[in-house]
Amino acid sequence: MVVVVAEVAELFVERNAARTVWCARLYYWWVPTFDYIARDTTSRRVKGRADAATESVLLADLSAKGLVPIRVAVAGAPRSGGRVGVRALSGSYRQLSELLRSGVPLLRALRLLGRGKANPTLAKAWSEVADGIASGDRLADAMARHERIFAPVHVAMVRAGERGAFLEPVLARLATLLEQQADLRGRVIGNLMYPLVLLLVGAAVVVASLVFFVPKFQDFFDKMPSLPLATRILLGASELLTGHTILIGVATAVITTASVVTLRKPAARYWIAENFLRVPMLGPLLSSIAVARFARMLGTLLENGIPMLQAIEIARDSAGNPVLSRALEQASEAVRQGEQLSLPLAASGLFPEDVIEIIAVGESANTLPSVLVRLADTLESRIDRALSLLLRMMEPAMLLVIACVVMFIFLALVVPMMQLSSQL
Repeated sequence: MVVVVAEVAELFVERNAARTVWCARLYYWWVPTFDYIARDTTSRRVKGRADAATESVLLADLSAKGLVPIRVAVAGAPRSGGRVGVRALSGSYRQLSELLRSGVPLLRALRLLGRGKANPTLAKAWSEVADGIASGDRLADAMARHERIFAPVHVAMVRAGERGAFLEPVLARLATLLEQQADLRGRVIGNLMYPLVLLLVGAAVVVASLVFFVPKFQDFFDKMPSLPLATRILLGASELLTGHTILIGVATAVITTASVVTLRKPAARYWIAENFLRVPMLGPLLSSIAVARFARMLGTLLENGIPMLQAIEIARDSAGNPVLSRALEQASEAVRQGEQLSLPLAASGLFPEDVIEIIAVGESANTLPSVLVRLADTLESRIDRALSLLLRMMEPAMLLVIACVVMFIFLALVVPMMQLSSQL
């Protein structure tokens, strides 16, 4: 009897052990693995991979470890389609905000956005976000899976709106933020478009002259015993373009590849950005653009309930300027130690004295979010005026340079003819 009981007990243990192993295998097969990028208490970027039942569980684990998550994605998951335009994304945020304000449930509003025809990529992303909501995810967690469409700053603002039960105004402010960024980018590009077209047309005229017009005089000039220096330079440039096309193409490809590889290195990008800031007129303009973008981003994040340190980290990643990003890294560490934000920003040398004074007053009066947004408006007005002044100076300068090049070509061709006619 004892032997039978022992055999039954052993069989029970074996079957339960096998079941335990099978359940464990099923658990590890079902629980997804996430790749994450976060910053630790020293603002150092940390990359890792962890298993978690949901993205919310992983975010809670990272917060418990003192890490500020920047990007979270399912390991090995394919990225969502291509990027979408800022205007289209802004319009979808505003439409979602208006639907929620009108009383439409969130899932139904997302389904409506997912049936949009104007932008299939964005509609597909919203449809997949709606599927995530239907399966029990939060809106921010579902949006975070589409990192190529919804930036980390968007996800952070939506997550803060969900936690504070003010999702509708957050979406409206996010739409306004994107519209203002698009307006600033559009004004900068629009103001630079005319000089760029003028430069390209001038370069095309010069190259066409060297390739098609100057070679016709080659036989005539070969018969002359001596040529002026300008004519020899012109003929040499023409021969280089017409006789060494393959060499020029290879050299251009090598230089382009080397430039792309170099620009991928953070140290090279920082060196280039730092030297650009030292260029007269152009440096202050680039600095003002970066500061205006930072001020609007940080002010909008703070207005939507994002904590100061996390808001600085997000604004730092979205600054778009390596020099400003390094200054914000030092500012984040100073704020973590209890200092005011204006002190490390003043030490960076990127912020004008009046901007530092405005930020300091905003900190003292506890109105920093609204002060930063108004400061961004002021800086963007300055940028418009500076761009207008710069363009008024660039246009005649470029026209003068093009006229000088054309005059050089003309004189280099005409002077030898005049010398020959005088000799005859």
